Amino acid sequence: MYLLGIDYGTGGAKATIIDAAGTVRSYAFEEYPILTPRPGWSEHDARLYWEIACRLIRRAIRDADITAKEIKGVAVSSALPSLVMVDRRHEPVHNAYNLMDKRATAQVQWLKDHIGEDRVFEISKNRLDDHPSLVNLMWEKANRPEGFRKIHKALTIDGFLTLKLTGRPTCHYSGAAFYGVAYNLLARQFERDLLERIGIPGGLLPEVHRCEEIVGGVTRDAAEATGLTPGTPVAAGQVDCNAGWVGAGAIEEGDIQMNLGTCGNFGIVHRDTQFHDTMIAFAYTTDSENTYITVPTTTTGGQLLRYMRDNFYQAELASEAATGRDTYDLMNAEANEVPPGAEGLVVLPFLMGERTPIWDVYARGTIFGLSMHHTRGHVIRAMMESVAYALYDSFRIVRATGRRINTPIVLNEGGAKSPQWRRIITDVFNVPTVLVERRTGAPYGDAILAGVATGIFPDFSVARAWTRYVDPMEPDPKNHAIYMEYFDLYKRLYEHVKGDYRALAALREKYHAAPAGGQGRSEV
Repeated sequence: MYLLGIDYGTGGAKATIIDAAGTVRSYAFEEYPILTPRPGWSEHDARLYWEIACRLIRRAIRDADITAKEIKGVAVSSALPSLVMVDRRHEPVHNAYNLMDKRATAQVQWLKDHIGEDRVFEISKNRLDDHPSLVNLMWEKANRPEGFRKIHKALTIDGFLTLKLTGRPTCHYSGAAFYGVAYNLLARQFERDLLERIGIPGGLLPEVHRCEEIVGGVTRDAAEATGLTPGTPVAAGQVDCNAGWVGAGAIEEGDIQMNLGTCGNFGIVHRDTQFHDTMIAFAYTTDSENTYITVPTTTTGGQLLRYMRDNFYQAELASEAATGRDTYDLMNAEANEVPPGAEGLVVLPFLMGERTPIWDVYARGTIFGLSMHHTRGHVIRAMMESVAYALYDSFRIVRATGRRINTPIVLNEGGAKSPQWRRIITDVFNVPTVLVERRTGAPYGDAILAGVATGIFPDFSVARAWTRYVDPMEPDPKNHAIYMEYFDLYKRLYEHVKGDYRALAALREKYHAAPAGGQGRSEV
């Protein structure tokens, strides 16, 4: 008896198969390119999603050395907000939006002027500035009306994969929050009058289900493409950070976990309905009708190191196979040679704008204090510290409210495997941390969700029982004091330059904008 979990992040897809005792039987991963055809745009080729899913599922089944009939449930998660627009044949209409896309600035401003930020927050418990799916649909209607008329359903990435598996266009409670604007988080439904006001037909939106609900079975066509058995139950799914945190045992109120994936974020589980207007909030998987999670997020977390690797470590990356040394390990080693504060180098990590708590779509990366003695290692260290500052900025806001926070902070996916980055996080936050020993991440949580949805597991308590936390760290007071001085400078720097970001955006648009619809740059 086995369970399959599939997760789609901003830079790649993962699949894992576990048995009924929680043992990982196989794991498969495949990267895909991030397309940036114009400043502020961030897309994927949506056609790749299903092609990759078919390869990953077949590979996972093969590597697990099992038959497809032994798989008793499937669940999918994805990074959000995202938007996949499909026609009546369930084929993508355009490239998909991923969570770094910030093109719909005019639509955000229209909503602020005509609906009002307070009204949107009252309904959705989230901000407009995150560019949720409904905002992007408004952009599509205004800028690509012919394509807009072809849209049959507007889905998340995981919703698209669930559609391809089951033939049913659905969404789950945790993902529905990322449609934003007219999605009522507490009532768990779209407000039809507000949809009419913003000009988005309700028929474009999928049915919304509990994360833990079975929404369909694998169709014969999907079974032929993936190697799965027709009729295999598919759960509604969950947002990717929920999947990672569930899989690592975050099941109690006050539990806190952190990811350093493409984005950097942390989540605090709660059952009360008090929400922060600078944070992101949505339903939590373990009881998606009654439990929520507040998630501060910095847009470019681990993506910063991927950017550095791809652009400044090209020779090392090319020689990985010959040397046997992972380039990220080299980057970490170089950063570890640099003391806290990066010897006077400070980075604002806003390469694709920023989310919590500043919500500035125009913000861009800034390196301050660069001197002749600074090396690549200094820049890497400063970038790691900048992500810690960005997340700490929100952590101090949450902590000041008195909300229950269970420590230590559990560090989970992505760059959290770096002991240097964990040490920086521990010292900046001034809170003990631990690391999840199992590195399977979100697809493991998806497999557990599939097990709960099918009744194989009675509840999510198995996730805590199967999780082991290792490498505990205690904060260093001396380092924390140093970091707080640099954090104050980090905050002042943003205040000094934030007005110039709009001027820079105007110059980019004037002199460097690519034609609409161009493929632009591909980042792998």
